[in-house]
Amino acid sequence: MGLEQTLNDTLTKAIKEKDTRTSDVVRMIKSKIGERRTAKGFSGTIDDALVLDVIGAYRKQLQKALPEFEKVGERGAAHAAQLRFELEFCERYLPKGMDEAALRALVRERLDALKIADAKQVGRLVGDVMKTHKGQVDAVDVKRVAEEMLKG
Repeated sequence: MGLEQTLNDTLTKAIKEKDTRTSDVVRMIKSKIGERRTAKGFSGTIDDALVLDVIGAYRKQLQKALPEFEKVGERGAAHAAQLRFELEFCERYLPKGMDEAALRALVRERLDALKIADAKQVGRLVGDVMKTHKGQVDAVDVKRVAEEMLKG
């Protein structure tokens, strides 16, 4: 069963159980999938890779918004709690990321393979790593680790 069908089933179950938090998240994800489907220049089918890409992009959006609601304290507490719930929901569908040690090993291996010794070439390394490990690592983390290694 595809991810889109799994989301449909999850939505149906959430509506039957009157679980508004879950149904709201699934509706938002389905809405974003619909936006991709109708985007100018899109032709093809909605496959699991595209659904994962949409969920990953939504997770990033939530991660950026969460600190803003936490800053306002009590007024934003309810919304921050909803964002945390949505983040946890998205995490269920996304592949698990690499831990710090595995990321460092990967960056070291790619630095050596690409013969990069200058911090100005970190962009090339990030592009290389993201081609092969998209969804497992975050480009910001790859850049941070690479710059640390090239400094030391």
